[in-house]
Amino acid sequence: MPDNHPEEMVMSYTRVRMALGILGLSLPVFLLIGGWFDRPDPGIAPTISDFYHTTYRDIFVGTLCAIGVFLISYRGYRREPGEWIDDDWLATTAGVASFGLALMPTETPAGTVETFTQRIFGVDLTPVLHYSCALVFFLSIALFCLVKFARTARPGRRRIYQFCGWLILAMLILTAVAAYFKRVVGGPGAEFVLANKLIFWFEAIGIWAFGLAWLVKSRADLQVFRRRARRAAQAAEGGQGSGSAAAE
Repeated sequence: MPDNHPEEMVMSYTRVRMALGILGLSLPVFLLIGGWFDRPDPGIAPTISDFYHTTYRDIFVGTLCAIGVFLISYRGYRREPGEWIDDDWLATTAGVASFGLALMPTETPAGTVETFTQRIFGVDLTPVLHYSCALVFFLSIALFCLVKFARTARPGRRRIYQFCGWLILAMLILTAVAAYFKRVVGGPGAEFVLANKLIFWFEAIGIWAFGLAWLVKSRADLQVFRRRARRAAQAAEGGQGSGSAAAE
């Protein structure tokens, strides 16, 4: 069995990146649709994490766990000299954080059955761990866009990666500000945040930016590989032609 399968390896990485992109783009959409059709109380939950306590918990948990599996299994490229971030550990960190987001719920409504993570860490600590995982997850995927993807990209794609990375960071900051108004300031500010579902939209935009960046990366790497393969085939054909001419 041949040891080197470059095309199969590239296609495997491409499919992982594509899967991450599709999952990122689809999660807020599915929750939006589900929220509006939910009964007896239709509407969008205040945050994406609050969908854990709705009928659509399976979509929320399942999608985040799938993202976590793909990220942990993603090794990426070796760290080049001068680089301080490794694809493997950065993806693994984001993947573990994604599992934390999925399995450690935010504040639980009264009368809700206790989850196994709440039993292990406690009802008061579990939300803190959830928000910590959210911070780690969004910072990690922003670093992928700004540092890893943008480093070797062509100018057009580099601008897309940088836009997605800065957008993720901006949404992270806005989410923190909105949560501060909601939990600490209160009053009209909190009412405005809740009435307009600001935290949900900030989180959704950040996740959409994550999905877009990974979809663009999947397409870019596939195009690079095919271009190199085409050049190699042309070089091989040229070499064979020269050999035939010399033999004649």
